Amino acid sequence: MATSLICRETQSRVSSTLNRDAKQFGKKYMFDSNEETCWNSDQGENQWVALEFPKNVKMSELKVQFQGGFSGRTCRLEGCVSGAFPYRKFLQSAG
Repeated sequence: MATSLICRETQSRVSSTLNRDAKQFGKKYMFDSNEETCWNSDQGENQWVALEFPKNVKMSELKVQFQGGFSGRTCRLEGCVSGAFPYRKFLQSAG
């Protein structure tokens, strides 16, 4: 079983928060280990999550869990070395 690369120093950004209500639906709920909570985005195309790790990481597995039967039609994994843009597409999945 893989261990999480998310730590207290990991910075996260999201495309939107439902009704701009970060207290109830904010990004902090993505990584709180509570299956009763989650980040909720506003509706619309191209919702995203950006993570910045405090050091270089090697990822062997990525798990994404959608809440309540909702899921993205297309998911894409992109990444780059800190400060190096643009992002490079690693994987795209159409569901």
